[in-house]
Amino acid sequence: MYLERLLSEDISVDCAWCRLPEDSPSPAFLPSGVSDTSPDEGLLEDLTVEDKAVEQLAEGLLSHYLPDLQRSKQALQELTQNQVVLLDTLEQEISKFKECHSMLDINALFTEAKHYHAKLVNIRKEMLMLHEKTSKLKKRALKLQQKRQKEELEREQQREKELEREKQLTAKPAKRT
Repeated sequence: MYLERLLSEDISVDCAWCRLPEDSPSPAFLPSGVSDTSPDEGLLEDLTVEDKAVEQLAEGLLSHYLPDLQRSKQALQELTQNQVVLLDTLEQEISKFKECHSMLDINALFTEAKHYHAKLVNIRKEMLMLHEKTSKLKKRALKLQQKRQKEELEREQQREKELEREKQLTAKPAKRT
């Protein structure tokens, strides 16, 4: 709309960046023999820029592109918010997986603890059984020792009796009175 009105008006534009300086060599991209001067070059120099036209052009450009830019900005903000929510969700899921992994570790520890507990129970049973056996062996050894001592005592007493008897049986010289 503004552009059509601007084109219908007689506007002259003097734009220094649109043309090369006069003393500059021809651009390297032009083939030799081809002139770098535009047929419209004289027209550009004759155009003058009006402030009102520039304002209208700027307003037209802004009115044309600004809604799209605002929608894009809003869409980017929504995407950023969604990304933050997604990152939070991912962190929660990661923590859940870590908990599950730690639960597996805990389960493995409990299984291992049960295994070692069973081993300890077996060792305790064996120790009790060995204690009973050693107690019985000590009692038996004590009884055997007592029996042996009794037998030795009886043998000693028997020898003493035999010696006493031999003394009695031995001839004694008679005493004269």
